[in-house]
Amino acid sequence: MTAPRYDVIAIGNAIVDVMAAASDELIEELGMAKGGMTLIDEDGARDLYAAMGPAREISGGSAANTLAGLSALGAQCAFVGQVADDQLGAVFAHDIRAVGIDFDTAPRAGEPSTARCLIFVTPDGQRTMNTFLGASQFLPAAALDEDAVSGAGILYLEGYLWDPEEPRAAMRSAIAAARAAGRKVAFTLSDGFVIARHGDDFRALIADGQIDILFANEAELAALTGEDDFETGLASLEGQVETLVVTRSDKGAVAMRGGERAEVAAEPIAKVIDTTGAGDLFAAGFLFGTIREEALAVCLRRGAIAAAEIISHYGARPEADLQALMAERLEG
Repeated sequence: MTAPRYDVIAIGNAIVDVMAAASDELIEELGMAKGGMTLIDEDGARDLYAAMGPAREISGGSAANTLAGLSALGAQCAFVGQVADDQLGAVFAHDIRAVGIDFDTAPRAGEPSTARCLIFVTPDGQRTMNTFLGASQFLPAAALDEDAVSGAGILYLEGYLWDPEEPRAAMRSAIAAARAAGRKVAFTLSDGFVIARHGDDFRALIADGQIDILFANEAELAALTGEDDFETGLASLEGQVETLVVTRSDKGAVAMRGGERAEVAAEPIAKVIDTTGAGDLFAAGFLFGTIREEALAVCLRRGAIAAAEIISHYGARPEADLQALMAERLEG
């Protein structure tokens, strides 16, 4: 097998995050479920934006955030995602290319506009997300460069994007191309609502051996397996995927691979500022260790370090030098 052109190629929502601090009272007044993620339409996005305080615009999207972390660590990455031919689309394209990620998907003309996620961050660091998926839902299979997928060591797929029909077809094509080339397929379940809608698809992919690396949090594991007990849920997936990674917030994370089990504690930080992107950056750290063929426990530790950096500031893109931070923490 030839050496990969990219370490990781990802398919995901191309979203610009619009973030603002908010009080618990505002969350209640707007009728939002604190700490959750709700899909909204374009009118709803305009209304919530009007209710926000001073905001920051930061390119986001789950898989794109993971690639930003990987690129910061030195991995070669490419992203596939749909933006519109508008101002936010230009912002997203500039930001992702500026961190060294190849992004060649052509912008889409006309409506709807580029996706955005309005994020209200309360004083305890919890983020309440309201997402207008816009143009990202219309990623056609024709936008997929199967040669690029075949030439990447790992194909990373974002569960959020499984919901709309066109991107789902593109991701199925990408899985087929990756597997035909003997590459690894990694999948993140993203959210409980995605599992509620498409759990049968995900369970079929797992049963058919189409997923090599599966990322979930504790609640997603329960939703996928139907097991409320954590250990029972882990046991039900053991052996069905090559590598299973489950994050548990302040309880750390667990990974299982080839009969081996490893656990890591959450990395200590002075204060949680914003939990946006914690799982995305955990995946970045873990995948970077995987690319380097490091021990399972080291991969988990890299994930924990990257996640801790993200929750120490606003936004889901790294601000610290992740390479230096990894070297310092791992050697310590």
